[in-house]
Amino acid sequence: MLAVVTMTVCTRTDIDKILDHHAPPKLVNEGKNIFRFDTFGDEEFWSGLLHIDKAIAGRDNGGFGDGVSPNTALKVGLKVDAEALPPDVVAKIQSGEISLDNPASTLALLKLNAVVGVKGNFNEDGSLKNIGITCASCHSTVDNSFGEGIGKRLDGWPNRDLNVGAIISLTDNAQPIADLLHVDEGTLRTVLGLWGPGKFSAILFMDGKALRDDGKVAANLIPAAFGLRDVALTTYTGWGDITYWNAFVANLEMHGKGTFFDPRLNDPVKYPIAVENSFWNVRNDPDLITAKLPALRLYQHSLEVPKPSSRDYNSVAAGRGKGLFTGKAKCATCHADHLLKNESTILHSAEELGIDDFEAMRSPTGKYRTPPLGGLFTRTKGGLYHDGRFADFNQLINHYNKQFRLKLSDSEKRDLAEYLKSL
Repeated sequence: MLAVVTMTVCTRTDIDKILDHHAPPKLVNEGKNIFRFDTFGDEEFWSGLLHIDKAIAGRDNGGFGDGVSPNTALKVGLKVDAEALPPDVVAKIQSGEISLDNPASTLALLKLNAVVGVKGNFNEDGSLKNIGITCASCHSTVDNSFGEGIGKRLDGWPNRDLNVGAIISLTDNAQPIADLLHVDEGTLRTVLGLWGPGKFSAILFMDGKALRDDGKVAANLIPAAFGLRDVALTTYTGWGDITYWNAFVANLEMHGKGTFFDPRLNDPVKYPIAVENSFWNVRNDPDLITAKLPALRLYQHSLEVPKPSSRDYNSVAAGRGKGLFTGKAKCATCHADHLLKNESTILHSAEELGIDDFEAMRSPTGKYRTPPLGGLFTRTKGGLYHDGRFADFNQLINHYNKQFRLKLSDSEKRDLAEYLKSL
């Protein structure tokens, strides 16, 4: 008698899902270090081209200008990891012996790896050699336990205080970016200034569109990087899964040294900047990015959804709101967990949502992705939706109430808002 053996063939996606749920701690920790400290070789861009290291150091420390003090860095949304500070440094900061108005203090913090998302490299004489940025610059913040902008890291939380445009504007060499976008330097600096805290325009460097059709700035809110395990598509408009987007950002936004290929960007009409600069087909040797993507994904997928304090919402009203969420308000029609796992059910047209299609049409999908709602309290600063168009939950609920003719009463709207606060 012949034995019949049934073999189950696992696809790459299947293997990824298994790893996500049974990730070896060593790999997760490796991903944590990549997320927090790996620049992927982007120093060549941030220091070699933009000279941000020299702007931070200031003329008194071998750079140019006044330099960037810790207080100035905090004002543009950079954060300081209090757990990286030795006790003697903490004591000196508290006593005023270390001045937070001195750029030299910023250099000292960089030596301690204490500036979240910014990695400083130093020469043997202690002078700053160069700086690079990491994933944590945009996708981590701190709990302010030591002071405003100083505390324990909160990895995966969006840094809605980070003024990316202001930081890039520190450069004394903006012309290469202006040339890339076919604008003059003054126009570039104006656009960067329009972004404001918590916003960034990733696709600007693909399609060159600095403004929306209505004249408003075309920049989106920095998203969260937690709670994405089992979510099919990671970005606001569904460009791809988390590994795709990590590769996109590491290569094309952080300007690291890796490999990236997406023929969808090889479209001279839709993505003229990407085509001109071969952003659709990036090759570097050595590749400092690709081999790190699996561990990075594992760490990001290990980040649990943070829970709001019970003091921040009315639990009784939230209970009623939950019933509305799954019932009359029809929110679960799109936001049910099982629908977020499938590319065919996570994407929706602008017409369905009752909004313009500007940002959707900048993506290959032409649609908007339904976001997971866990930890909403961490991403309300700057507004709701991809571009912050709704200032608060009330505006958001009123929009959907009108769009879907829900006929929610004022009390039902309040209850639904309390439930959203509780997620």
